[in-house]
Amino acid sequence: MSQGYVKAETHQGITSIEFFHPQSNALPGKILHDLAAAVNHAGGDPNTVVIILRSAGEKAFCAGASFEELAAVKNAEEGFRFFSGFAHVINAMRICPKFIIGRIHGKCVGGGVGLAASVDYAIATEQAEIKLSELAIGIGPFVVGPAVERKIGLSAFSQLAIDATLWRNADWARRKGLFAEIHSTTESMDESIHRLVNTLTHSSPDAMAEMKKIFWKGTEHWDHLLTDRAKISGRLVLSEFTKNAIGKFKSK
Repeated sequence: MSQGYVKAETHQGITSIEFFHPQSNALPGKILHDLAAAVNHAGGDPNTVVIILRSAGEKAFCAGASFEELAAVKNAEEGFRFFSGFAHVINAMRICPKFIIGRIHGKCVGGGVGLAASVDYAIATEQAEIKLSELAIGIGPFVVGPAVERKIGLSAFSQLAIDATLWRNADWARRKGLFAEIHSTTESMDESIHRLVNTLTHSSPDAMAEMKKIFWKGTEHWDHLLTDRAKISGRLVLSEFTKNAIGKFKSK
């Protein structure tokens, strides 16, 4: 529990994948690995018709990369390995033949925005503000960038990436296409998710799989693209600027 977890449960065709980390649902390498494995398993499970991706707790949906692990990176290979975790999760979600519905109950930072962008349909609360904070610590949203840009367009992605300390509210995210719906309460969000996933469990799995191929058309090269992006992040995280910036964030 102190190191976080990823757990998956399947009931009546609905697989719920939940992740948790005590530091605002941050994403260390172990959780990234387990998330990718859970998505891959659900994608190949004949008992799964639709997937819900969610995080635990009532505050942040996801704080993005673990600062503890970023600070511990000693060389480019370790940096590449860490950021490849994000690539594996996004690619698992991309090739998964099942629709993934995102339950976005709170703030999303960095890699958390990448997760929200990689689900097929995101339902959020009004508390789900977003921020791509990577530039503020001397790197950039290189690995999650293709997923975010695909969902909201180059202009909106550029705004998030350049003004890395500004929170955008949930309505901004909905208007740009990141969120399909926003709700004033958690209860209302959960009711909408329940309605949608139950409808989808009575839909054709083959039809949904073919639809997903269409939705993600043009991303077939992401296996290589996201790996190349992870190399950039893995190199930049070693800079003195980044080490100092992470140290300041950790001391707050």
